[in-house]
Amino acid sequence: MKKTLIALSVLAAGSANASVNLLDQDGVLVDLSGTAEVQLYQGIQSKDADVDPTVRLDDGDITLNTTVPVNNNLNVVAGLSFDLAATDKSGATGDFFVDELYAGFQGASFGTLTFGRQYLISDDAGIGKDYELGKEQLGLGPTQGSEVIKYVYDNGQFYFGTSYDINASEEVKTEVNGVEVVSYPKNGGIWDARLGARFGGLDVRGYYYTSEDVNTNGDVDGYNIEAEYVFGAVALAASFGNVDIENVGDSDVIEAAGSYTMGKNTFALGYVYADADETNNVYANVTHQLHSNVKLYGELGWADGDINEYDLGYVAGIEVLF
Repeated sequence: MKKTLIALSVLAAGSANASVNLLDQDGVLVDLSGTAEVQLYQGIQSKDADVDPTVRLDDGDITLNTTVPVNNNLNVVAGLSFDLAATDKSGATGDFFVDELYAGFQGASFGTLTFGRQYLISDDAGIGKDYELGKEQLGLGPTQGSEVIKYVYDNGQFYFGTSYDINASEEVKTEVNGVEVVSYPKNGGIWDARLGARFGGLDVRGYYYTSEDVNTNGDVDGYNIEAEYVFGAVALAASFGNVDIENVGDSDVIEAAGSYTMGKNTFALGYVYADADETNNVYANVTHQLHSNVKLYGELGWADGDINEYDLGYVAGIEVLF
């Protein structure tokens, strides 16, 4: 069914799960949304590591989205998002930064084309149902950039997306035999794509990712084939992927996960295998939905590999959407 631009605008506004409408006038929409998420975090660590648990600021975003109608077939869209919880896994803090800043066009039939700082298509890759402790999941490399061109198309059954991060290097000036030479030593980039289809409760899709002169260990090529099936309160998912890093080697990654929702509680279990060091990883979590905008969760994670032995990891957290 052909979607109207009004329907697309409403769908985009609703996808944030929770938002405040700041402006709705003459078809122009401006919405504000945010996330606050805090965790008690103890990651899966090597047995010989001495790392204490920490209170971790996992997420703290403020996002503005706008849709401006040009005519019956074309909208202009833009987004601005601030990350207020710039922390690493250990909880070390940094300054907040502009997480996303993009603008583009949305058509009733041709999809959405955006330019600027945004997440790549491959940021959505993976079927894991973990919060933090799916240790060996697909590691493609950077999935966000400031020079991204991104296209997304979705007609309800079939969907496609692709993005390219130009990742241009700043010029470097050197002097050779008294002559100034201008070079761009690492003028590489990242390209990725997704193709998928939905058949009732079944969703199948594939991702491809390639980068050049981005990873310090060399060029990266990777793919992931995924399938998810939802029936009633049960959701099952599985995937197979491979990542090949030029100066490191390649690794197959196999993953399976499932969840069951009973009332306001969701129980999830997952398994990940990576053949790089024969690592097996199992995690389990439970989520309680206090409110449509508030959830509490707890998770345990275990891993074992040929190279490393690990201690049990755990996470407890609260997430608030507004």
